[in-house]
Amino acid sequence: MILVTGGCGFIGSAFILDWLHQGREPVVNLDLLTYAGHLGNLREVDSQPAYRFVRGDIGDADLVARLLGQHRPRAIVHFAAESHVDRSIAGPEAFIQTNVVGTTRLLQAACEFWKALPESEAEAFRFINVSTDEVFGSLQPGEPAFSERHQYQPNSPYSASKAAADHFARAWHHTFKLPVITTNCSNNYGPRQFPEKLIPLMIHNALAGKPLPVYGDGRQVRDWLHVSDHCSALRAVLEHGKPGETYNIGGRSERTNLEVVHTVCKVLDEARPGCRHADLIQHVPDRRGHDRRYGIDDTKIAGELGWKPSTGFEQGIRDTVHWYLTNPEWVESVTSGAYRRWVEQQYPTIQAA
Repeated sequence: MILVTGGCGFIGSAFILDWLHQGREPVVNLDLLTYAGHLGNLREVDSQPAYRFVRGDIGDADLVARLLGQHRPRAIVHFAAESHVDRSIAGPEAFIQTNVVGTTRLLQAACEFWKALPESEAEAFRFINVSTDEVFGSLQPGEPAFSERHQYQPNSPYSASKAAADHFARAWHHTFKLPVITTNCSNNYGPRQFPEKLIPLMIHNALAGKPLPVYGDGRQVRDWLHVSDHCSALRAVLEHGKPGETYNIGGRSERTNLEVVHTVCKVLDEARPGCRHADLIQHVPDRRGHDRRYGIDDTKIAGELGWKPSTGFEQGIRDTVHWYLTNPEWVESVTSGAYRRWVEQQYPTIQAA
């Protein structure tokens, strides 16, 4: 079996659903259920014998040790993290506690478990540290995309905390020989993404007829990766990746934020004729320290593991919009009063949806 941390979040839940739908090994999901963790993400598998949910903190060393000893996973896939840049600017300490302290404690527990395994099991064991391209900083227009050799230059409290976690993961491999592999992915999108991120926020507000807040001039560039492609890349890394290595995972879909919002609006216009959703776009003051461009060079994972993304951006957006249109109860369940208060605080000129 495998142990997944943060499996009730957007990417973690997509990975678990995809994993179990393919009939792979059982999964234990350890998640603290903070604001972005949602049990409803896994409702379709929560009664399966191959799935078990445990509510708990990755920083709880005793709990993690008990789970490892009880279930003896062949791998840990570590998603658990505070992940939203805006929230890290408003409250950095939570990001340090979860992303740095929590990851370090998880690494230590995993190392103690791994050292006690029989040789054959120890050789097969893997710790997958799921990270972000934001650790590399910001690219200029025309500058080559991030490769695995790019210098770490994190610019936000969020990216700094993830960079620190990556360095600790590297140190646990180099010093203690724990078979760690780190992945650095670009911006994910798809079903069940908490609507504080760009694409689900635009869909949610547009459907309610609320303004669509776009930071600054909206020309910040991101590479967009459909979450299903991210899951397939992680499976390839888990099965064939080399311990101690890092792999960049991208969608080969660089777009400006404004292009993304207009694409979402176009798809919504087609789904709901008579509305021109782009009229709702409203530029708001830019985020502090906003990185201008991210881009992923996926040459390594393509060449070594034979992986490449399969979901085109336009089709991915159509599928994502369709999911939100047909699952309004999920959106309603996650957009609580706390969510509305956060939106009001973050976009003071925009009325929360």
